[in-house]
Amino acid sequence: MESIRGRLTIWYATALILSIGVFAVVLYFARRSATYQDLDRRIQSEADLTSGILAESFRARGVLVQKDTGAKPILIPEVAAVLEVVPDYLLVTSKDGSLLFGSPDARSLGFARFEQVLALARGAQATEGVAGPARYHVPDGPTIHYVIRSVPEAGGQIGAILAGADTRSAELQVDQLITTIVIAFLLGIVPAVLVGRWIAGRALEPVDSMITEIREITDGRSLHRRLAIPMEKDELGRLAATLNQMWTRLERSFVALRRFTADASHELKTPLTVVRAGVERAITRPGLAPETLAPLEETLQEVNRMTELLDALLTLARADEGRAELHKVPVDLREIIEEAGETGELLAEHAGVGIDIRLPPTPLVVPVDRSRMRQLALNLIENAVKYTPRGGQVSVELGSNNGRAVFTVADTGIGIAPGDLPHVFDRFWRADSARTRTSERAGTGLGLAICKWIAEAHGGTIEVQSRPGRGTTFTVGLPRAETA
Repeated sequence: MESIRGRLTIWYATALILSIGVFAVVLYFARRSATYQDLDRRIQSEADLTSGILAESFRARGVLVQKDTGAKPILIPEVAAVLEVVPDYLLVTSKDGSLLFGSPDARSLGFARFEQVLALARGAQATEGVAGPARYHVPDGPTIHYVIRSVPEAGGQIGAILAGADTRSAELQVDQLITTIVIAFLLGIVPAVLVGRWIAGRALEPVDSMITEIREITDGRSLHRRLAIPMEKDELGRLAATLNQMWTRLERSFVALRRFTADASHELKTPLTVVRAGVERAITRPGLAPETLAPLEETLQEVNRMTELLDALLTLARADEGRAELHKVPVDLREIIEEAGETGELLAEHAGVGIDIRLPPTPLVVPVDRSRMRQLALNLIENAVKYTPRGGQVSVELGSNNGRAVFTVADTGIGIAPGDLPHVFDRFWRADSARTRTSERAGTGLGLAICKWIAEAHGGTIEVQSRPGRGTTFTVGLPRAETA
């Protein structure tokens, strides 16, 4: 499970099922032991009752045994009639081991099984007092739990008494146990799991709120936000307080970094302007030696490059601080793309790259900052020309799709490696210099970062698709202006 709520529910359900399983096993054996104890007391009571009946009958009559028609010893009918009502298995034997009486349950075992039970009494007839309780499994028959007693109060006419019962009456049936567990599962476990899942969800609601809040803090511009600290000073409360402290430190670091970047960019612009003016004056001086002119031209190129870098840094620093205001007005995007396209055609002609600009026949009005949108379009076109080999093609197209203005710049260059695609909008990121068609005009690594900021600041998106050797396509989507 990917969620803590799901794992807690599974753990809770597992613990509950194991607890009920252990409880069922303990209950089974406890009930089984208690039932056997009841069975012991029952056969002991039956043995006591039979002994008492025989002793009282002997004192009242003096004779308990007589001969039947076959000359076999049996209990007198009066005593036998009384013992007929004694339940379970009851045998009464004489001193010589002859059977004097067998209860109906004992006689129902059949002759062979009956003889086996009778052998128990014969084998223990010489035992004084009580033998057992013990257990005996009759082959192909029941398991009998029994006790054997001698009855000296019966005047020596009785050898032993066997009182027993079928153990099946004391065993808990497996099907009954399974039925009980199933009922307990349906009535206990399922509602308990549902309640446990609800409790886990309630307990983790603050975590979900934290996740939602943290997801909205996507960059350095949102570090001023803080998590709501719960009233309870529990683990979640301490976690929220710790995260807030972390964001406070991060916010201070980001503010200091932005301030340094903005201040450094601003302070360096003036010296660079002075240096550029001086170099330009020196280059225009007549009669300048070629060995002096070449270094000055290289210096001017580097000064211009550093000026572009500082402008980009200052733009991003102001954007991070929220001070880069956009002056949005309804503008026909065709005009902006056409202006950027004219510059792109000059660059493409110089680089030996073909360029194709396709604009819609009807106006495409969008509320944008004209200068920023022109900067975005020009950056994408310049990149496309820069990374397209001589003889390649750059396509610029403006259109609309699903209520949005869509601007695409595609080239037939060598493309971007899949591992580099996630980083193309990162600041100061540049691919391998071998990918650049002209290494003498290397970029600053901030152009695409500025494009991303411009697109998102207008409520739009910018995406890139590329395959090595197949070219690259940048797509910008902007919300359309509302029509009257």
